[in-house]
Amino acid sequence: MPRVLVSDKLSPTAVQIFKDRGVEVDYLPEVGPDKEKLLSIIGQYDGLAIRSATKVTEKLIAAATNLKVIGRAGIGVDNVDIPAASRRGIIVMNTPFGNSITTAEHAIALMFALARELPEANASTKAGKWEKNRFMGVEITGKTLGVVGCGNIGSIVATRGVGLKMHVIAYDPFLSPERASELGVEKVELDELLTRADFITLHTPMTEKTKGIIDAAAIAKMKNGVRIINCARGGLVVEADLVAALKSGKVAGAGVDVFEVEPAKENPLFALENVVCTPHLGASTTEAQENVALQIAEQMSDYLVKGAVSNAINMPSITAEEAPRLRPFVKLAEVLGAFVGQVTEDPIKEVEILFDGATAQMNTRALISAALAGLIRPQVSDVNMVSAPIMVKERGIIVAEVKRDKSGVFDGYIKLTVKTQNMTRSIAGTCFSDGKPRFIQIKGINLDAEVGQHMLYTTNADAPGIIGLLGTVCGENGVNIANFQLGRDRPGGDAIALLYLDAPFPEAVLEKVRAHKSIDSAKRLKFDVAAA
Repeated sequence: MPRVLVSDKLSPTAVQIFKDRGVEVDYLPEVGPDKEKLLSIIGQYDGLAIRSATKVTEKLIAAATNLKVIGRAGIGVDNVDIPAASRRGIIVMNTPFGNSITTAEHAIALMFALARELPEANASTKAGKWEKNRFMGVEITGKTLGVVGCGNIGSIVATRGVGLKMHVIAYDPFLSPERASELGVEKVELDELLTRADFITLHTPMTEKTKGIIDAAAIAKMKNGVRIINCARGGLVVEADLVAALKSGKVAGAGVDVFEVEPAKENPLFALENVVCTPHLGASTTEAQENVALQIAEQMSDYLVKGAVSNAINMPSITAEEAPRLRPFVKLAEVLGAFVGQVTEDPIKEVEILFDGATAQMNTRALISAALAGLIRPQVSDVNMVSAPIMVKERGIIVAEVKRDKSGVFDGYIKLTVKTQNMTRSIAGTCFSDGKPRFIQIKGINLDAEVGQHMLYTTNADAPGIIGLLGTVCGENGVNIANFQLGRDRPGGDAIALLYLDAPFPEAVLEKVRAHKSIDSAKRLKFDVAAA
């Protein structure tokens, strides 16, 4: 039974979900902040469920020898060393949709607070003052709202803005014209948004490209009296530049829920009356906290029990519905990669994966990850579908994907081709109704061969005596052949043989096969058929 540690506070309902799904769970929220305690026990667990208090460092990941999945109840994964997790083959999941509405509503609330100076007016009134003339706000109706990042949260903010009779413009490189039309917003480039917007709200992830996206240069392009709201990530705004613009009046006000350094105990923004600050409350509603807790429990359980992957940061998603159908082809892709990886000695420079027919309609990202894992496992034994794409990229290998309609007798198949400095090698396979992977083409030669745990692969010129030669060498050296498959491209042309064995082919016997002048090459093969 898989075992999960919950090291931050989750609701009892979420903990019960783990139990109901057949997962053993230890609810220990007190160990999240206790780095040494967490380090001492993490090796016992298959899964780790966290919020923001637990810091999943490279050191912790190194100690998590059994860990398969980290689940973050929330959208931000700044507290997880994702590269380290990926290199160890650990899936990192989050819940990007559970707090979308809550965060969007907080951005709208800050916009209203800025427009009508509500916090200062509240403090003044409670202090016994009646400064009705001091607080002269602005209407939001008819104003231009600029949304930077129109994904899950940004799109909700945009539709709320439309409902408030604002003119909404949006900058997002991935926003299609069709989606913009559906939302009722105008898609623009960033510079145009900066120059036109009366209110600017940020809803983009923190990346190298977006870090400091609102700096002095960006602010200089804005309207005088613009108001800025940030409920996304503190590093999106250069705080020193924002402070200067607020003091000069260039920016009339700012609503800030996130900061460059958190927790923000001291900050120059706190001293400014035209700034509304909240302590990262974007996701802080009862509904959102419950939603993300339930979602991460469901996602982690589905992965540990069913192999379904959803909302993973470093792994293609595999739904619970598609997992049973996809699983045989994941194994096929892995076997194809393993075959090529075991017979290719020169450094691989390029990989092409062709999906023909039905396989082209499947989750090919997952299949590619499986093929790459099989390909480099002969060199890196602990690689898996999470770490394989990273390792391949680090080695400078170019990966290409090709999809095409059904072109042969099979409903669907996968063909893997690799290129080295001196040669090109390919292999194709499919799955029949029994779900077992089969080789259907090797080195351009058609055949129908099952996958065995221990095999010997030979290449030679098509000539009489090869079968007898292999049989004699094996017989004289006590090697039992369980099965035999042959193929050739034409009479007298290139030929291949696959021998199925009960045990690994002995090295001494392998050298005798290779020494024969009729054999071009001979390779031992080993496949994990137990999971096939």
